[in-house]
Amino acid sequence: MPIIQFHVIEGRPETEIKAMLDMGHEAVLEAFGVPEGDRYQIVTPHKPGHMVLEDTGLGFKRGPSPILVQVFSSPRTDEMKQKFYDILSTKLEKAIGLDPKDLMVSVMSNTKADWSFGFGQAQFLTGELA
Repeated sequence: MPIIQFHVIEGRPETEIKAMLDMGHEAVLEAFGVPEGDRYQIVTPHKPGHMVLEDTGLGFKRGPSPILVQVFSSPRTDEMKQKFYDILSTKLEKAIGLDPKDLMVSVMSNTKADWSFGFGQAQFLTGELA
């Protein structure tokens, strides 16, 4: 049930967008162990210059088309998050040639009460979802 939002510089080919989404889903399946059909993804394109991702003092320079991935999820362990970062980076490098330094990921946790999948209900609280 994580929601994954990919922020990209506009102009990426649709084939790359599809591969990026597929690799994101594979990473969530492997790292978080969610069910196959648990797929919620959004791509938000930004004009060049409208997304600034500096190196935070780590001493590297990003390329012109970095990707920011925001993950909204129920709490995950540090190990699961680190596994997700590694798997996603590796898969995006192989699938679309993304330099690992051009990927930034942030995971934000919430609780079962923070999710409604429709019908105005909190399915985790009603027991419809475990």
